[in-house]
Parts: sequence; C-alpha cells; structure tokens
Amino acid sequence: MNKGVFKIRRANIDDAKGISKVHVDSWKTTYANIVPDEYLKKLSYERREQLWLNNIPNGGVYVAENSEGDIVGFSSGGKERSGKYNGYDGELYAIYILKEYQGQGIGKALVTPIIAEIIGMGLHSMLVLVLNDNSSRLFYERLGGKVLDIVEVEIAGKKLSELVYGWEDIRNIVTR
Repeated sequence: MNKGVFKIRRANIDDAKGISKVHVDSWKTTYANIVPDEYLKKLSYERREQLWLNNIPNGGVYVAENSEGDIVGFSSGGKERSGKYNGYDGELYAIYILKEYQGQGIGKALVTPIIAEIIGMGLHSMLVLVLNDNSSRLFYERLGGKVLDIVEVEIAGKKLSELVYGWEDIRNIVTR
C-alpha cells in the first residue's frame, strides 16, 4: 500500500459509507481515553452514514482517497453555526483522517478546499472547535489558529473542555 499518494475531491452521495467508516474509526482512535468507552462502543457506521447522506447534499464536504480509491479522510465546513463569535463567520466543522494516514499532509490538503469554500461565500474568517485533550489541536496551532474561547461539553456524562480556535483572515493560512 502506497500511503504517499492521495487525491482530494468534493464528496458525493456515494461517499457516505466511506466517510462514516472514517468518522467512526477515527473517533475510536482519536478519542480513546478521552471520551467514555461506552460512548465509543455505541458508535455505528449505519447511524453515521445516515448523517452523511443528509449532510453531503448541502455541500462543503471533501474526501481524501488513497491510491486504491478508498476514503481515508474527510473534511466539512461552511458558515459558522453558533453565532457566538463576532467576526468569525466560517467554520471548519470536522476533519478526520484514519490514524495510519495521519502526518502525511492530508489534513492540510483537506483544509484547503474548506478555506476556498468559505472565501467563496464572501467570508474571510473561520473557527474550529477541538477537544482540549485531542493532540490534533496542535495541527490548528501550526496553521496559525488562536484560542478564542474554552467551552464545556458533555459526552456520555463526562464533562470535557473544547477549545475554540479562530483565524481572523483565512487568506493568510498557508496550507502548502
């Protein structure tokens, strides 16, 4: 398996199954020892697939494929959803990459079309929410994200801190 070759493209409805597999599998590796095990064990491909069947037609979803055409990562983004962060109009909703494909530039490659999409909406700022205990938050720091806020979330009865990273001008993010 040649891990170094991958292709980024806009997701289509046929990708829902592949995206849901990456979504569930990467949650299980990324959030082990962070999110309660009983929650992670209950994650199902079928429920996530339904979520993505609903989300993909709305746009703003991209996939990374390996050289065999398997989906190994995805990203989604668009308008900021909470309305709580004045001056931050775009949002990176999700970016997940299978553990064995991390650290190869796929994350940056998946952020690039989200930035383009947000700029295409006439927006120039963005935020992302990341669990504080998730080491991938360092990825956002390397892209120049600044911590704007810390919010508390509850997952399966466990209180967790989520960092809100923001970029005032996403035209300055260097993803190459």
